[in-house]
Amino acid sequence: MDATSVNQVNQSMVREFILIGFSGFPDLQVPLFMVFSIMYLAILAGNIIIIMTIRHESSLHTPMYFFLAMYSSSEICYTFTITPNMLVNLLKEKATISFIGCMIQMYTFLGFACTNCLLLTVMGYDRYLCICKPLHYPILMNQRLCTKLVVFSVIGSFLISAIYSFSVFTLPYCGPNKIIHYLCDIAPLLQLACARNYIGEILIFLFCILVGAFSFLLILLSYILILNTILKIPTAEGKHKAFSTCASHLIVVVMHFGCASVVYLRPQSRDTLTEDMFISVTYTLVTPLLNPVVYSLRNKDVQIALKKSLGRSTGAWKM
Repeated sequence: MDATSVNQVNQSMVREFILIGFSGFPDLQVPLFMVFSIMYLAILAGNIIIIMTIRHESSLHTPMYFFLAMYSSSEICYTFTITPNMLVNLLKEKATISFIGCMIQMYTFLGFACTNCLLLTVMGYDRYLCICKPLHYPILMNQRLCTKLVVFSVIGSFLISAIYSFSVFTLPYCGPNKIIHYLCDIAPLLQLACARNYIGEILIFLFCILVGAFSFLLILLSYILILNTILKIPTAEGKHKAFSTCASHLIVVVMHFGCASVVYLRPQSRDTLTEDMFISVTYTLVTPLLNPVVYSLRNKDVQIALKKSLGRSTGAWKM
């Protein structure tokens, strides 16, 4: 290979990316930093409180709350891969991220996003067994199966993430390195690839089908069977009690899949990337913030356990 060819190859290698983020709105960067910081601290506090409450309250040592604790843990990790870096970049004039750093962020971000989807699916399956097969539920949903389902969700999610991250970062990046986003997401990166064309659209579509749509359809099937069982309950009180155990999960599912599908299922173009970036705030910050609120306000067992924990803490403080 001659010197000219080597020079051309070196010029085609992108060593770092520039995260445009909210730099197009300089007057909003400091207010956004303050708002996002408060939201992030609230996310951490809310999820940690749920995890600690479930851990210390024996009444919550059931499969349903075991999965909720795992989901809250995944949410903490999910936001940690995105938010701290975004907050730092809001205070910078020029936010850059290395090629390797971008790849790691995408891998972890997609990994925990997939984990959340699969855990929500597992939680739907748990509700199906609890309501539709109550006599066999303690035997079917034992601790061993719960652990296996969580391990499968995590390992399966990060395998899927590895495939997609590898597919995106093995594409050639030969010049433009400005990512119109505050994180290394699939769509804005594929806009920079020299050989994207239809490959990028297929990658995003398959990602949604394999993870989002498949998980959502399984949850939908679970709730169709649950609804069919609830309608057969003779008393209104019994129906209300059965449905109340699913209400929190159902609300979180609608928020989680609804927000993400707006970005990933619509046709991608450079003109929509800025709009997608603002929509992404909903599923990277707003939804993780609302999840603890939903589970604490809509779930009586969690409310009672929180009151007990607060009562013990207050008593210990007075002593």
